[in-house]
Amino acid sequence: MLELGVKLLIAYLLGSIVGSLLLGWLRGGVDIRTMGSGNAGGTNALRTQGFGFALCVMIIDIGKGWIAAALVPSLNLPFVGIEPAIDRSWLAVGCATAAVIGHVYPVWHGFRGGKGAATLVGVVIGLRPEALLALLVVWLVVVMVSGYVSLATMLAVVAFPIYFLLTDAQPSPALLAFGCAMAVFVCFTHRTNIQRILSGTENRAQRLWLLRSR
Repeated sequence: MLELGVKLLIAYLLGSIVGSLLLGWLRGGVDIRTMGSGNAGGTNALRTQGFGFALCVMIIDIGKGWIAAALVPSLNLPFVGIEPAIDRSWLAVGCATAAVIGHVYPVWHGFRGGKGAATLVGVVIGLRPEALLALLVVWLVVVMVSGYVSLATMLAVVAFPIYFLLTDAQPSPALLAFGCAMAVFVCFTHRTNIQRILSGTENRAQRLWLLRSR
């Protein structure tokens, strides 16, 4: 099981490279966790640092998710090798999960990271890229109807395992397990957003919210 342990660790450490905190450090010590909503994700980066900064954050966070899910599982590492007994599908979703957990609880940044959404986008591209369009449609529709980016993110992740059930004659148990686990995990990381939605204090994306009162 050496391959499994080493690759899960690599994926976690990769996930722990949080784009906003890395770029903030390169900028001279900017920590967006002390600004805006206090979250280290792309939305808060956009609100506090502008479009260019947020775009770079998204590229880093999506990219590391893709690397963890698509490349790390297939690496033939020195002194580790490839263990035939390890199921490749479960290894891929294991690495994907480790990367998302690393983003939320990054060892490099005091275990205070983002909420996992951008890294999950990269993971989806790495695992099943054709599912991304369906998830983006769900996300966009929910934002246009409700105005809540956080709600759209949660429902898009919930739609991930549903997509497999609807499109695959024999859905992969590994992907289904991963999708269900990530749906629960992302709802957990957005628990404060859920509270604000229920209390009516959550920010809305005014430009995308088509059903707002004029």
